[in-house]
Amino acid sequence: MCTQEGSQQPAIADGGGLSRRMAVFGGAFAAVTAALTGAAHASVRATAPRGSRGLSDLTYPLTATFPAFAPGEEAVRRTVATIEDNGYYVQEWRVIEHIGTHVDAPAHFIKGGRCASELTPSELVLAAVIINIADRAKRDPDAEVTVEDLRSYERRHDRIPRDAAVLMYSGWGAKVGDPNAYRGTDPSGTLHFPGFSPEACEWLLRHRRIRSLGVDTLSIDSGRSATFDTHHVLLGADRYGLENLANLDRVPPHGATITVGLIPYEEGSGGQARIFASW
Repeated sequence: MCTQEGSQQPAIADGGGLSRRMAVFGGAFAAVTAALTGAAHASVRATAPRGSRGLSDLTYPLTATFPAFAPGEEAVRRTVATIEDNGYYVQEWRVIEHIGTHVDAPAHFIKGGRCASELTPSELVLAAVIINIADRAKRDPDAEVTVEDLRSYERRHDRIPRDAAVLMYSGWGAKVGDPNAYRGTDPSGTLHFPGFSPEACEWLLRHRRIRSLGVDTLSIDSGRSATFDTHHVLLGADRYGLENLANLDRVPPHGATITVGLIPYEEGSGGQARIFASW
């Protein structure tokens, strides 16, 4: 397991400021680290739309203006060498691990949790399903994916596969060019954007044994969350999150596969990733 200095939160434990419910789920799933099986991939092939093949990039280009969770955390870049002066071109970037399209590894919130470099290739190629809450998010920036959303999805499409990545599409990418709108900051400084409810995350872990949650917003928790309960539940179960995903509206709701090209930073709490969906 990864060791980190100055970890943000202790591991999930009863009485540590988190609900007993979270403690149970964190402990119950931390040991579940089995790789994807051939059956999971067969499920993807079997449910892909007939006659439909596609490839979509779910990654935003990383720029110095990409919205950060908090002002001041934006990426910074400078030119180190130019072809005219040096014969080659090189830039220097200063970035935090959680800017742009990126992964939240278990170590991001869980002391002793696995770091980015410890996530295995089999965990980074997953069946994917898209939960569309865009209509509700238009009316309510604090909308969350609920257990009923998941049940409704399965009634309309198919059962969520084991070891899947469950991805929320809220339409929030339309705001990505305006950092204040993307953060949804109100006059009091509270953020407002959609995410997954802790209850939905728990249901997916218990009943569908998922591998990852992903969102087209800054956080798998909704913006107004001050306790990051969904992070604690998911990462405490030794799963990982995907944030700032692009183009989820171009991916079929069921039958796609995502490939997460994660930068394996040494002792990384996460890191930037190039993420593709194929079907």
